[in-house]
Amino acid sequence: MRLTLRIWRQRGPEEPGAMTVYQVDGISPDMSFLEMLDHLNEELILAGDEPVAFDHDCREGICGACGMVINGQAHGPERTTTCQLHMRHFSDGDTIDVEPWRAAAFPVVKDLVVDRSAFDRIIASGGYISAPTGSAPEAHATPVPKPVADTAFEHAECIGCGACVAACPNGSAMLFTSAKVVHLNVLPQGAPERESRVLDMVGTMDAEGFGGCTNTGECAVACPKGIPLQSISTMNREYLRASLRGGAPGRTRG
Repeated sequence: MRLTLRIWRQRGPEEPGAMTVYQVDGISPDMSFLEMLDHLNEELILAGDEPVAFDHDCREGICGACGMVINGQAHGPERTTTCQLHMRHFSDGDTIDVEPWRAAAFPVVKDLVVDRSAFDRIIASGGYISAPTGSAPEAHATPVPKPVADTAFEHAECIGCGACVAACPNGSAMLFTSAKVVHLNVLPQGAPERESRVLDMVGTMDAEGFGGCTNTGECAVACPKGIPLQSISTMNREYLRASLRGGAPGRTRG
């Protein structure tokens, strides 16, 4: 396939950026999107030009590092991560726009690379449980009902890629934060920090500059792991409950 790529190039956080046009040829439909970018970068390096910077790691749809906006959609036209998007979903002669995540809380570092450390700070503020030191507890010491375990596993699938933020017209991180809160709050092991967790994580989310939730639902549509939209309402209930139990003055979110 022969493609026209319009890629956002930006030398640094304080530098101006612009879309730059490239032509690539010999693209196999079986290539992943990242392999196509590798192909482009090889040509740029051979020509003595600066390669396009983009995040990637596992390339197996697990780590969430490879996020970018493709033709206006987070991760592209398929509900998957960019590394698992294959070129068979495009046609010979297509023009493809490639941009970084667009959100105030995700500043551009270079080209398609953004700083997502705001997510790390949200997790650090409450994404943990209290566990006594010593030998491992008996596996059956704390029974977890099957529906509760299913809910926890469903929300634990969040890989923190940031597609929810990029897809949201407000740049909200409510789906990400709710996945991390619900994952632990539904489990008995997470009960000791249940109130403080949701108050601290939502407070950190606000402090990081993410936008407010207006329930457009674009976050859940873009999520490659299928985190459900109702996670946000579950977190709202948890936030209200924690506020009424003596936490910080509460207000529901979204």
